Amino acid sequence: MVKKILYGLLKKFKFLPQKTFIKIYYEYYSGKKLDLDNPVEFYEKISWYKVFFRPKILNQLVDKYAVKAYVEDKIGKQYLNETLAVYERSSDVDFDKLPDQFVIKGVHGYHFNLIVKDKKKLNKIKSRYLLKKWMSKNQYYRGGKEWAYKDIKPRLIAEKYLEEMGKEVLNDYKFFCFDGSPKFVQIDIDRGTKNSRCYYDMEWNKLDLYTQKIPYYEGEIDRPENFGEMKIVAQKLAANLPFTRVDLYSIQGKTLFGEMTFYPSDARNSFLPEKYNKIIGDYFVLPEIPKGQKYITSLVTD
Repeated sequence: MVKKILYGLLKKFKFLPQKTFIKIYYEYYSGKKLDLDNPVEFYEKISWYKVFFRPKILNQLVDKYAVKAYVEDKIGKQYLNETLAVYERSSDVDFDKLPDQFVIKGVHGYHFNLIVKDKKKLNKIKSRYLLKKWMSKNQYYRGGKEWAYKDIKPRLIAEKYLEEMGKEVLNDYKFFCFDGSPKFVQIDIDRGTKNSRCYYDMEWNKLDLYTQKIPYYEGEIDRPENFGEMKIVAQKLAANLPFTRVDLYSIQGKTLFGEMTFYPSDARNSFLPEKYNKIIGDYFVLPEIPKGQKYITSLVTD
């Protein structure tokens, strides 16, 4: 208990060296020691990824606006949600010029989402304060020192509000891809409302896998009619990357890109049953750091 309290204090010390900080951060949330020299479990390897995997392209891929150029180049712009506007400053946002429904995101981190279903009900003063607050944040220091976010320029992006008939919230399909190969998909249901989750393999068999903090969805999810296309899209976007999670939507049979991430849950979570932490960790083959270098700074194809 004393150690937990101490680590709870130390994880606020963002000035600590990254490796030291991440070891404290990981143990505080998981209760397990982190061995960066020989990581075994999935979230141990995600922690290693934070420190040692630094190809510059990661900065683009986690930037919610800059990634669109990558997606368009790899699979085509038909998979992208419509961009309504991009803002360099929060004061540039003109709500009057936006449609009745829209979403504004901070491109430089996560959980920076303003979802507007009815502009007439929008509290503009409160929203402007929120947007200004987001622009002052750096996700690297805000969370667990996830390297890819460190040097992203803060911006805001307004996008078309996505909806599907009969659903209050879209299902979010998150493909866990290892060396470009999707192994399983996490499905988030009613995110932001009831919030539950389940997992399927690539043959659409439901797994008994779940996570600690999100309720397990007991029902069955119908396989999307475009699931085959979604797998191909995830594979193409994840090509040449040791691990990435590719998030997609399926709307009336149409596949749309959501985002890419390299550090699911900021390595603060664990899979249950416990065996899956090792099973999924085995999918994740860490690349070797080139001799004479501290970090991996390029992909194999760079």
